[in-house]
Amino acid sequence: MPGAYFDNNATTPLDPRVGEAMRPWLTDSWGNASSAHRWGQRAREAVEAARAAVAALLGAAGEDVVFTASGTEANNAVCATLLAGAGPSDRAVVSAFEHPSVLAACDAWAASRGVRVARVAPGPDGVVAAGSIRAALDAGGTRLVALMLVNNELGTLQPVTEVARACRERGVALLVDAVQAAGKIPVRVEELGADYVTIGAHKFHGPLGAAALWIRPGAPFAPLLIGGTQERRRRASTANVPALVGFGRAAELAAAELERRAVHLAALRDRFEAGLTAIPDAVVHGRDAPRVPHTSSVAFPGLLNADLMMRLDLGGWAVSTGAACSSGAVEPSPTLAALGLPRELALASLRVSFGAANTLDEVDRFLPVLAREVAGLRAGRPVAVG
Repeated sequence: MPGAYFDNNATTPLDPRVGEAMRPWLTDSWGNASSAHRWGQRAREAVEAARAAVAALLGAAGEDVVFTASGTEANNAVCATLLAGAGPSDRAVVSAFEHPSVLAACDAWAASRGVRVARVAPGPDGVVAAGSIRAALDAGGTRLVALMLVNNELGTLQPVTEVARACRERGVALLVDAVQAAGKIPVRVEELGADYVTIGAHKFHGPLGAAALWIRPGAPFAPLLIGGTQERRRRASTANVPALVGFGRAAELAAAELERRAVHLAALRDRFEAGLTAIPDAVVHGRDAPRVPHTSSVAFPGLLNADLMMRLDLGGWAVSTGAACSSGAVEPSPTLAALGLPRELALASLRVSFGAANTLDEVDRFLPVLAREVAGLRAGRPVAVG
């Protein structure tokens, strides 16, 4: 039997209903949403309907939502807005396992302007303590705090609302990357208390190439892309109408099905983690911390995760190592390194992430294959495809 796709934190398959909503804008309907004629105005109406749907998913007003091409672009734009005028006396406070679009952006401003970057490490449970960020804030000079709502590798929930209160008390802006949260758990911007919130369509069965940045009214924002009046002069570029229509439809479906999806995803993850008892010494990272229902990060000591991933891929099973290759040397994922895990354990870890289309039958078929391949690697046996 075929394998299954368990790498939904990387991207999710497009919901067929989303594809159907997009289809007319890829074939029979077209127009530049900035054009004044009827074709352009129909496109503009479709974009604004999508904006309203995305805003509704966040409990926000449409005029506060800026469409972008990716979460990376949105995060980069916020970092540039808040750090462009900074210098050596200024700081950015970020979690040590933020998305690279935040960490690399802050490092770039550190290199070019001397901005100091304080990276706050998570605890061994995969959660950054709010008190640790407050302590970093109290050192003064902070222009930006960035804390993701859900860690993309561990699935652990971060104390965003507590950090937001601390930021408000000190007049510091807070960026929350909610890309791995939106469409899976409730994400309401007013409850979060952040100044900027990023989400992406392709993480909840929408299309690639469509994301959004919510900006609190009155929060500063300087466009990263200039040269046009689109997005109320906050992001110049011709609107990607098909992708944005798909984004809106995916947001509508996520809002309507959020509770049912969460129950389904939790059942998949729980079945998977319960089945790991058949594999000696399996370790689930962050198991006792608050987590989203669709993500499991698990280590199998005594092997290399890249080898295990390749063996599984040969059998049609998609998972993620979280590791990056640099100069020919496999390194532990930055997230697991931030936890302070031993190198050997970090390099033995896989991320298994579930989506709405996955089934319990797929999980049940995957577990014995996983157990067999882990045992094979530990014993030095050749790969057994299937």
